[in-house]
Amino acid sequence: MATMKDFRGDQPTWCPGCGHFSVMAGVQKAAVDLGMEPHDIAIISGIGCSGKISEYTRAYGFHTLHGRSLPIAQGAAIGNKDVKVIAAGGDGDGYGIGVGHFVHAVRRNVNMTYIVMDNNIYGLTKGQTSPTSAQGFKTKSSPKGSVESPVHPLETALVNGVTFLAQGFSGDIKGLNEIMKAALQHKGFALVNVYSPCVTFNKVNTYDYYKENLVDVSSFENYDPTDRMQAIQKVRETNGLITGILFKEDRPTFQELTPDFPEIAITKQDLSLDVSILEEIEKQFA
Repeated sequence: MATMKDFRGDQPTWCPGCGHFSVMAGVQKAAVDLGMEPHDIAIISGIGCSGKISEYTRAYGFHTLHGRSLPIAQGAAIGNKDVKVIAAGGDGDGYGIGVGHFVHAVRRNVNMTYIVMDNNIYGLTKGQTSPTSAQGFKTKSSPKGSVESPVHPLETALVNGVTFLAQGFSGDIKGLNEIMKAALQHKGFALVNVYSPCVTFNKVNTYDYYKENLVDVSSFENYDPTDRMQAIQKVRETNGLITGILFKEDRPTFQELTPDFPEIAITKQDLSLDVSILEEIEKQFA
C-alpha cells in the first residue's frame, strides 16, 4: 500500500507558509486513505504557482498551457477511465483565461476532479489582481484599487449544473482532507475550490482573515447538500465565505451518456491496423 512518501515528487519551491502546501498534502493524504497508488492518478495543471503541483506530486502528470488544464484533463479522463484524473490550477488560471473551459466542463459532467487554489491574486507574476480579487483590492499594479467586480465561481458552478461542489481552507487540513476524499470518490465532475492564502503578495486575504470570517456548512441547521437552491442561497448569504461539502448529486456522467463509449480504456485497446486494410488504402492511390 502506498504511503505519503510514495506521492512526493520534486522539492517544492513555494514560499514558506504558502497555502498550496496544504492542498497538495490534502490530495496526497486522500489518495493514501483511499488505497490509491501513484499510477492510479493523473494530475493535469495550468500555469501559476498552483500549476507546480503536477511536478511536486509523484503520479502521472502534465503541465499544460495557461488556462488549458481542463480540456487536457477531460481528454485524459475520457481516454482512460481507469485513472483518476485531477485538474489543478489557480483562480487566475481557472476563472480568468480558463473560465470558458470551466463552464463547459461543469455542464458536461466528465468524471474527474478539479481543484482550484484560490489566493485572490496572481502570485507567480508578483502580485496583480485576479478574477476573484475584491473590488477596491490594491496591488502594485493597481495602487488605487481594482475597479472590477470579482467572479463568483461557486454560484457559477451551481447554476451550470455541477454535481459535486466543495470549498476548503488551507488552514483546516483535516477538513480539507475529508473534502478531497469525497471529491475523488464522486462519480462525475467534482469542483473543489480552496482558499489558499498567498503569504507574499496578499496581505488582505490572510490565514487570520479566513479564520475570522469563514463559516462551515455544518453550522447550518438542517442543511441539505442535495438541495441546489439551498446551496446557492447559503453561498450568497456568506458572500462565498463558506466551507465544507456544499452540494452533491448523482447523475450520469459524460462517459456514461456517450453512445457506444468503449468499456475498455483506449490505453488498453489494440489499436494496430490489419495489413490488409493498409493494402486497400494503398490501392486507392495507385
